[in-house]
Amino acid sequence: MTLNWRQRKSLGGPEPKTLAVWADNLHISNFLAGLLWHRGLTSPEAMEIFLSPGLRHLPPLEQWPELINCAELLARELTRNRTVAVWGDYDADGITATAILIEFFRKRGIQTLYHIPERLQQGYGLNTEGLHELKSQGADLVITVDCGISNIEEVDAAKEIGLQIFITDHHLPAQELPRARAIVNPCLGDCPYPQTSGAAVAFLLAAALNRLLPGEPVDIREYLDLAALGTIADIVELNITNRILVKNGLLCLGEAKRPGIFALKEISKLPPTAPMGSGQVSFGLAPRINAAGRMGSPEQALKLLLAPDLSTARPLAAALEKHNLERRRVEKKTIEEAAEQAGSMPDTLGLVLYHQDWHKGIVGIAASRVVEQFNRPALLLTKDGNRLTGSGRSIPDFDLYQGLRDCSHLLLNYGGHRMAAGLSIQEAELEQLREIFNQSVQNCFGECLPPPAVDLDAELNLGQVDLTLVQELDLLQPFGQGNPQPVFRSAPLSVKKHRFFGQNHVSIEVWDRKAGVNMLGKAWRQARSMGPEIKGEEVRLAFTPRLNNYNGLTSIDLQIKDWKRTES
Repeated sequence: MTLNWRQRKSLGGPEPKTLAVWADNLHISNFLAGLLWHRGLTSPEAMEIFLSPGLRHLPPLEQWPELINCAELLARELTRNRTVAVWGDYDADGITATAILIEFFRKRGIQTLYHIPERLQQGYGLNTEGLHELKSQGADLVITVDCGISNIEEVDAAKEIGLQIFITDHHLPAQELPRARAIVNPCLGDCPYPQTSGAAVAFLLAAALNRLLPGEPVDIREYLDLAALGTIADIVELNITNRILVKNGLLCLGEAKRPGIFALKEISKLPPTAPMGSGQVSFGLAPRINAAGRMGSPEQALKLLLAPDLSTARPLAAALEKHNLERRRVEKKTIEEAAEQAGSMPDTLGLVLYHQDWHKGIVGIAASRVVEQFNRPALLLTKDGNRLTGSGRSIPDFDLYQGLRDCSHLLLNYGGHRMAAGLSIQEAELEQLREIFNQSVQNCFGECLPPPAVDLDAELNLGQVDLTLVQELDLLQPFGQGNPQPVFRSAPLSVKKHRFFGQNHVSIEVWDRKAGVNMLGKAWRQARSMGPEIKGEEVRLAFTPRLNNYNGLTSIDLQIKDWKRTES
């Protein structure tokens, strides 16, 4: 698919004359200072916090009244020897959030029950069967993590059997809220921790409780690894508060003091105690945690994160790897079938795709690939008993949650975010859903969707791409939504060599004649658009430089996002 190359909009406006002085005081290059300025960091103080995001820069917890209120109510109940249960979700964000609270309570001497519903049998959120089970085990109060904000009837049912419900969630709420004892959700009110993940909300609640419970407090920083893992896995915006949590959590993930993380890095073929980047979490650790909830039992992943030693952790990590391999196999087939359906709907802007045999745990991943391939919002549905359930993904310019609200009169339930959501409907409503969802997308864009784009930060010739530049760019990590990886436009380059590797990837060698520099570039999943005919051509690349460590040698190569012939 042809990408529209566009200069990234400057959030700071024209660069100030003092920028070079700021760069000197911060011990960075003028080039990096310019990148920071154009990303909206318009003071040396803001740049310093961004580059050195210490925990001291987090807003005081007292600035979030709902969090403090919930912590005070919980502390009061827990000092009365109430039995607490944590109700989680089956994805990586929910599993890490559950692990944070379980381990925190146990270290504070509070025995904790827990429940994570099975995706295929029970579905998302609270259910009365599980609540009755927790009550029978002796629970007095239930804390939800990464779920609960839409469970109005279930919260009422819990109250009827004598359970107090404390909701911590980060999903968008409906107009009516559950009648819980307390609700902590960054989407409600003026929150100093906006767009926080479920794991981060759990981390902050533990931090608030740590001050209020009697006895010796624990080092709350021990849970930063789990907060970072959940935050990266859930693809929330990396605003300054999330960046602080993730940056510090990545340091903990690198050290891998938690046996479960050590074993998970091992099975992911990552050096167990090597530094971690957000990409290694997104494509290495998180998919294996998610695979447990998709293909097996989320409890396996939870037990891995809570494992006391490596002898316990390694077999659990191996089980997750097995689920992940099966997930890849099923995912490949689902994506092929979904792409075939999408290809038969060339005039449909909002895709609703259905197959009765698609795996419920895979449709969300497959929807992401369909959106990537066709540049259209997509809902993928499968049969689930007497109804259809599924997941949707979106393009940047379309609010998927609002799109589902336009269809809400057809839906049994739905929830999620601007870019991702889940839903269920009666099978008889499928064709009407297709019509109304497509109309919602048309109402947003008219008859034509905006072309997919790659945003470019600056133009670089290969003579400017050196070790110092790559190391400085690494200071911008972690990358993600709200803090994209920098992408640059190359000078004209001659393609000297071309080869395919893997199933769908390309490696090329390019020559910058003016700079007198040769470099290697790799293009992932671009074999179809970057064939051998590119050899000998003069091209421009949209690329990100990166360090490549192979056989003990370090070099720089180019991660290619797109390419164009120079005449275009």
